Amino acid sequence: MSDDCSTTEEDKTPGIVSWHELVTQDPDGSRAFYTALLGWTEESMPMPDGSTYTMFKTGERPVCGMVKPPAEKGEVPTTWVNYITVEDLEATVAKAESLGATICMPITEIPGKGRFAGLSDPQGAPIAFWQFLDS
Repeated sequence: MSDDCSTTEEDKTPGIVSWHELVTQDPDGSRAFYTALLGWTEESMPMPDGSTYTMFKTGERPVCGMVKPPAEKGEVPTTWVNYITVEDLEATVAKAESLGATICMPITEIPGKGRFAGLSDPQGAPIAFWQFLDS
């Protein structure tokens, strides 16, 4: 997303952090905390797998997302994940893996938007890469 608060235009520059997402085991608690602390509003939407995705906003501007990890992932710790825009998701994931990263979430498509993959860097920090549809 652009840093210009007057627009909701997406910044598709490769190499920038283009989205932030809170992965939490307690969406209700996280929602209450961030809306009270920052005045964010929220828009929740059902996902095809039955989960719920929440987008937090400042005014009409989306600022980040929130999701509860699927049960099959086990006890994923609550954490913020940054999505870095890339031009070639497959090449980026392969290079990251060759440099010691571990794939946590394989390349997944978000219909009409783009694709992403989640990894842990060699030190264990979570990171995700995002490729817009028209990249």
